[in-house]
Amino acid sequence: MPKTHPTSPTGISRRRMLAASAALIALPAPYVRSQPAGPIRVGFPVPLTGAYREEALDQVRGAKVAIAMFNEQGGLAGRKAELLVRDDKFDPATAIARTHELIEKDQADFIVGGLSASVQLAMNNVAKQKKVLFNSISQSDAIVALPDWAPTTFHQALTPHVTAGSVGRYVFANFGKRVAFLIADYAYGYEMLRGFEAIGKTAGIEVVAKVQHPLGTTDFSPYFPTIQASKPDVLILCNFGRDQQLSIVQADKIGLKNSMRLVAPILLYTTRVLAGSSAFEGVVGGTSYYWRLEDTIPTANVFNRRFRAMTEGRVPTSYGALGFAGVLTVLTAAKNADSIETAKVVDALAGMKYDLYKGPEYFRTCDHQAVQSVLIVESRATVNPNDMDVFKILEVDPPDEAQLLACADEGHK
Repeated sequence: MPKTHPTSPTGISRRRMLAASAALIALPAPYVRSQPAGPIRVGFPVPLTGAYREEALDQVRGAKVAIAMFNEQGGLAGRKAELLVRDDKFDPATAIARTHELIEKDQADFIVGGLSASVQLAMNNVAKQKKVLFNSISQSDAIVALPDWAPTTFHQALTPHVTAGSVGRYVFANFGKRVAFLIADYAYGYEMLRGFEAIGKTAGIEVVAKVQHPLGTTDFSPYFPTIQASKPDVLILCNFGRDQQLSIVQADKIGLKNSMRLVAPILLYTTRVLAGSSAFEGVVGGTSYYWRLEDTIPTANVFNRRFRAMTEGRVPTSYGALGFAGVLTVLTAAKNADSIETAKVVDALAGMKYDLYKGPEYFRTCDHQAVQSVLIVESRATVNPNDMDVFKILEVDPPDEAQLLACADEGHK
């Protein structure tokens, strides 16, 4: 089995990342944040360069829609918001530096962002030391668990535990219980694996192969023989972005779909569009949002129409929707609190029930995790390359706090 070295996506270990953050936080003359009467500033660090660029660009598009809608509705007693977009370069050390700059130099009132498990933890480590509210819009289990979590930490995205639970329940019941895993060798891949193994114990699966690959792999041919030899019913690809695109395209070319069902825990609209219809046809996965929710959910219809109007007819991806929700939930809480003071906005957000774009949601009290629906989707065959309706919604799991990791398991009392 091919082996790699377990590090962060950029080769920076968690110990080094925390040490770098501590060094910056320990600078002399502690920074004292002022509360100017100008715009409400939302810092938005995302990886505009790197493997997740396409998803990050859509996060920015969604965040801009949130800013526009908030401002058009009067802002906070007439006070408007502005978005401060920064490139974290998909690198924890850069994310630490950008987050410090946003808080200290740019006087950001809130931080929203993230598109990698380790990078968002780096951002959160700075924000919690500076006592600034951070709303993460990338999947992670660690972000809502101690020691990483803080009272100022919120998590808008799904967790790998919840995503794997919903996808696993559907897949193991419908496609078989002999399961192989192709795992991106960083935090996201392993968190997804743990989530599937947890639900797999209940479902009675047999894990027949676990194959790791480095982040940024372009040739997956060395990894497929081990998977083929294990004869699984299901191959679960615990990877993301370009890794997901290339692994599915190459699996299709050698005929893996003829003998096993391919499953992507987070089935990405961007990778499906880039890869085309044929390679992804029949691939099943999970997502936090698909634009066809507009057919049944009024707030999805409103969001989609505004997104299209601001992006020359595009439809929002799941990460575009998270960019929107991550910003608008925080601004809505500030409006409800009639303040941008951190403590008041934290209290308002922690107790807020809302429906901004996909139906009812709320934040769980113990860990500030957004409790929300999970969609199970299948990539459908399309003839027209401009056809935006690339997925079929197979099932929607409603918001259910019972599907989250228990608060005690995350270290909360």
